[in-house]
Amino acid sequence: MKKFFGLILVMLLTVGMMVGCGTTNEGKEKRQTDHAKHQGFPLTIKDATGKKVMIEEKPKKIVTLIPSNTEVVFALGLGDKVIGVSDNDNYPEETKDIEKVGGMEMNTELIVSLKPDLVLAHASSAHNWEEGLQQLKDAGIDVIVVNDAQSFSEVYESIDLIGKATGEQAKAKDIIAGMKKKLKVISEKAKSVKESERKTVLVEVSPSPDIYTPGKNTFMNEMLTMVSADNAAADLDGWAKMDEESMIAANPDVIITTYGYYIKDRVSEVTGRKGWQDVTAVKDAQVFDVHSDLVTRSGPRLIEGVEELAKSIYPKVFDN
Repeated sequence: MKKFFGLILVMLLTVGMMVGCGTTNEGKEKRQTDHAKHQGFPLTIKDATGKKVMIEEKPKKIVTLIPSNTEVVFALGLGDKVIGVSDNDNYPEETKDIEKVGGMEMNTELIVSLKPDLVLAHASSAHNWEEGLQQLKDAGIDVIVVNDAQSFSEVYESIDLIGKATGEQAKAKDIIAGMKKKLKVISEKAKSVKESERKTVLVEVSPSPDIYTPGKNTFMNEMLTMVSADNAAADLDGWAKMDEESMIAANPDVIITTYGYYIKDRVSEVTGRKGWQDVTAVKDAQVFDVHSDLVTRSGPRLIEGVEELAKSIYPKVFDN
C-alpha cells in the first residue's frame, strides 16, 4: 500500500513539473511575442517598388547592397547587425572587415549562405537584379528596395523606410530632425550672401572627356540653392553629360570637382584644359574638390557635403 501511495505521489509531482514547464515555456513565448509587438513587429512595409513586405521580427542579421543604405544602418546604431555589404562600401571604417557580397553584380549564393533576416536593396539597381532578388525572397529572406533619392525630402524617406524595416524608426526620426536642424543653420548663414555676391557654380562628378554634372532634380542642385549659389547646369535634368563648350560659355565663378579620390591633381585636370584659361573660376583659382561620398550618397553625411560646398564657395561666410 505504501508503495502504491508513493507511486501516486511521484506521478503527481511529475505532472506538476510538466504543467509548470509548459506554463513557463508558454510564458516565455508570450513575453517574446509581447516584446516583438512592443518593437512594432510584425509589420508590413511598402517599399520603393510598391510591393508590401511582411517583417515578422526585428532583423538580427542585415545585408546592404549599396553604400548609402549601409551608412544609414550604421547611423541607426545597427552596425553590429550588418553581415554583408557591397564591394563599394568604405564607410564607416568597420565595413572593411565585413563580407563583400558584390558590386555591379551581387553574389546571390553568398548572400543566401550568410542567412540574413533582411536585405536592403536599392531602386537604382533593383531592375537589374530582379531575378537575384527573387531568389533571395524564395530563400525566405525579407528584401526591402529603398528609393533612389534625388532630393532631401526623398533622402528623409529613405532613412525613415530603413528605420521602419529595422525597428529603429524613432532613431531614424531623430537623425532626420538633426539633419533638418543643421540645414536650417546653414540656410540662415546663406541669407547673408548679397545678391551682388551670389556665385555661379559648376560641379563635375566625372572628369574630361566625359564630364557629368548634376542638373535640376538632384540633391546637389538643392545643396547649391541652400547655400545661395546658382547651378551652372540648372537647365539640364538629373545627372547629365555636359560638353566643354557649354561649360566655358556658362563661365562659372567656382568649379567643384568630386573625383579627387581617384585623380591626384584634379585642379590641374581642370585648369590645364585648352580654352579654359578665361573662365572666371580658372582665372581666380576657384577650383576645389569635395569628396564624392559626401555629396552623392543619399544618407546622413549629405549634411557634411553641404557644409563642404558652402565653405568652398563662400569661405568668408561659412568657414567659421
